[in-house]
Amino acid sequence: MALDLSGDWRAALADDELRRSAVGLDADDSGWEPITVPGHWRDVPAFADSDGPLLYRRRFELDEPEPGERRWVILDGLFYQGDVWLDGAYLGDPEGYFFPHAFDITELSRLGREHVLSVEVTCSPQSNRMAKRNITGVFQHWDCIDPSWNPGGLWRDVKVVSTGAVRIEAMRVLARDVSEERANVILRVRLDSDAARSVTLTTLVDGERVARQQQSLAKGSNDVEWNVDVVDPRLWWPWALGPQNLTDITVTVDVDGDESDRNTATTGLRQVALDHWTFAVNGERMFLKGANLGPTSLAVGSLDASAIERDVELAKDAGLDLIRLHGHITRPEFYEAADRLGMLIWQDFPLQWGYARTVRKQAVHQVGRAVDVLGHHPSIAIWCGHNEPFTIDTTGGDLGERRELALRYAAQQQLPTWNRSILDRWVKRAFEKADETRPVVGASGLLPHFPRLDGTDSHLYFGWYRGQERDLPKFAARVPRMVRFVSEFGAQAVPAQAEFLEPERWPDLDWERLGREHGLQKDIFDHYVPPGEFETFEDWAEATQRYQAELLKHHIETLRRLKYRPTGGFAMFSFADSQPGVSWSVLDHERRPKLGHQALQDACRPVIVVAERLPESLTVGETAALDLHVISDLRSELEHAEVTAQLTWNGGEHRWRFGGPIPADSCVRVGVVRFMIDAPGEVCLDLSLHAGDLAASNRYRGRAVGPVR
Repeated sequence: MALDLSGDWRAALADDELRRSAVGLDADDSGWEPITVPGHWRDVPAFADSDGPLLYRRRFELDEPEPGERRWVILDGLFYQGDVWLDGAYLGDPEGYFFPHAFDITELSRLGREHVLSVEVTCSPQSNRMAKRNITGVFQHWDCIDPSWNPGGLWRDVKVVSTGAVRIEAMRVLARDVSEERANVILRVRLDSDAARSVTLTTLVDGERVARQQQSLAKGSNDVEWNVDVVDPRLWWPWALGPQNLTDITVTVDVDGDESDRNTATTGLRQVALDHWTFAVNGERMFLKGANLGPTSLAVGSLDASAIERDVELAKDAGLDLIRLHGHITRPEFYEAADRLGMLIWQDFPLQWGYARTVRKQAVHQVGRAVDVLGHHPSIAIWCGHNEPFTIDTTGGDLGERRELALRYAAQQQLPTWNRSILDRWVKRAFEKADETRPVVGASGLLPHFPRLDGTDSHLYFGWYRGQERDLPKFAARVPRMVRFVSEFGAQAVPAQAEFLEPERWPDLDWERLGREHGLQKDIFDHYVPPGEFETFEDWAEATQRYQAELLKHHIETLRRLKYRPTGGFAMFSFADSQPGVSWSVLDHERRPKLGHQALQDACRPVIVVAERLPESLTVGETAALDLHVISDLRSELEHAEVTAQLTWNGGEHRWRFGGPIPADSCVRVGVVRFMIDAPGEVCLDLSLHAGDLAASNRYRGRAVGPVR
C-alpha cells in the first residue's frame, strides 16, 4: 500500500505558539495559506519574501494496519531541516535536502482513521557565507543565483508506504570489474526490522534470480553487503561510444516465506577509470567535452519533469559528453535521462566555498546517503567533494576588491585551511569508502600546493578574471600540469531577451541592482567589453555575446589540440541559467541560445579542423606560419582525409592542400601554412576537411597593418 500525500497542504509561518498548539488533530488550519507539495514556499505569494520557518499540515485518512504490517511516512526531500509530527506525536528532526527521510508510524496509525501530518521546515539564510552550516551548495551561495533566494520547502513528494516486518531502508548498487564476459555488482542494503529474526534475501537481475541467502537481523537497523556476478552482461556506454543498455537489479526480503519488502534499481553495467585526468569507460579512453550546469531553475521542485530532462537533451544536442552538476544534487529525473541518453555526469557534492567546522559530521553522513540514492546511475562517472574550498564571498565589490579577493584566493591555495585540509579530506575519504568503483576528486579548482605540488582540475578564467582571452595557449605551454582537466572557463554575456535589465534606461542601467540580483559584473565588463563604448544597449549586448563566443571557440580548440598530451577534457562554464541573469551561460533561463552556444556546438563536433590562431595583428611584409590540426573523437580511422586552407586578404590569396589518414581518437598535425601579407586590411583563413561523407570547416579572422619604419 502507498498513499500519496503530495498535492494540497496548508502552511503558516512557524512560531512557538504554533509549535505547541498546531501540530495535533484538533488544531484549526482553515485560515492557513494553501501550498502545493512538492514545491518551495516562495512559490506562494504570501511567503514570496519569507525565509521561514514554515509549518506545513496535511490531513488524511488511513485504515488500521493488518497484523505484521508496518507503516512509514516518507519525505522524499525537504529543504533543508525539519521537525515532523503525526497527530501531535513527535517523529524526528531530519536534515539534508537530496535524500529521503522515513519515520515508523505503525503504532500511531492504529489509534484512529483520521490523521494529520505536520512538518516544520527550516532553511536558514546563511548570514556568514564564509562559514555556512547548511549543506545546500549553490542554492544558498553562488554568483549565478540571487543571494536573497531561499529554496526552503517540501520540494519532493511525501507519502505513506506499507511494508512487512522488515523494510529495505536504503539500497546501494555499484558495478565494478566489468567486462564483456562478466560484471561484478556490489549490493548493500540497510534493513529495518521490528524484532531480531532471520530473513531470506533474493537478488534478481532483469527478473531472473541470481542469488538467495539467509540473513540474521537484529532489531532496528542492519547493514548487509554481498556481491553478485552477471555473466555476458549487456554493457552501458556513453552515447559517443555505444548503446545505453540498462539493467534492473531487484532485492526482495522474505519473512517466514512471505515477501516483506522489495526494491528495484535500474543501473548500467560499466566500469569507469581516471588516469592522470584521462577518462576511460569499459577500457575505452575518451576525451571529455563538458559543461557546468547549475539547477534547472531556482524553484527546481516545482518544475515539470520534462524541463529537467530537457537540459540533458540540449547538452547532448550540443555535442557534449559530460555535464558537471555544479555544486548541487538535483532531481532523479535528471539522472534517469542521463542514463537513457548516455550522458556522463561529474557529480559535485553540495559544498561550495567556505563552511563552519560544525558541518563535518553531517557532511560525512550525507556523502553516504548520496551514494545510496545515486550510486546505481551509470551516468555518474566522478564524485567531487567540494567546489573551491575557500572562505570567500563573491557578492558585490569593485575591481580593486575583486583583485584583493583573488590574492586571498591564491593564498588559501597554499596555506593550510580547515575547509581544504580537514573537511575535504574527510569528505573524500567518505566517498572512497562508500564507493570504490568511481574516481573521487576531493576538491575542485586546487592549484599545485605544498607538500606534493600537485593540484586537481583547473579553473582558468583568462579573458575574464585575469589576463587576456588569448593567453591560454602560452600558459598551457608553460604550465602543462594546469591544463590536465580544465573544469571552468568562460565569460559573461547578456542574453538576447533581457527585459530584466531595463534596456530602455541605457546607458543609465541600475548596475548595482543587476550586480546584486542578476550576477552582472560591470567592473569586469568595463575592462573587456566596456558599455561606455556603445551607443545602444543592443550593440553592447551583441558585443558581449561575440566576445563570449570567441573565447569559447578558441579555448576549446586549444584544449582539444592538447588531447591526451596532457589534457583529458574540459567543462566550460556554464551551460544554462537558473534564473534571469547576465552570466557565463550559453543558454538563458528559458533556454534561448546566445552566440556562444553555436560556438560551443561547433567546437565540440566529433571531428574538427583547426589552425593556430591568427595573431591579433599581422605586419605587412613579415612571414607568418600556422600549424594545422585535425582532431577526431571517432572510434574508427578516417582513411582518405583531405584538408584545404585558403588565406585571403586585400588583393591576394594563398591556397594549400594536405592529404592522408586520420587515426581514430587522435589529434594529428596535418601541416603548416607559411605566408606573407602584402597589403593592410582584413585577413581571413578558411579551412575545410573532407573524408568520404564527412565534412568539416573552420574560419579565422585577423587584420594586417602596415609595416613599422
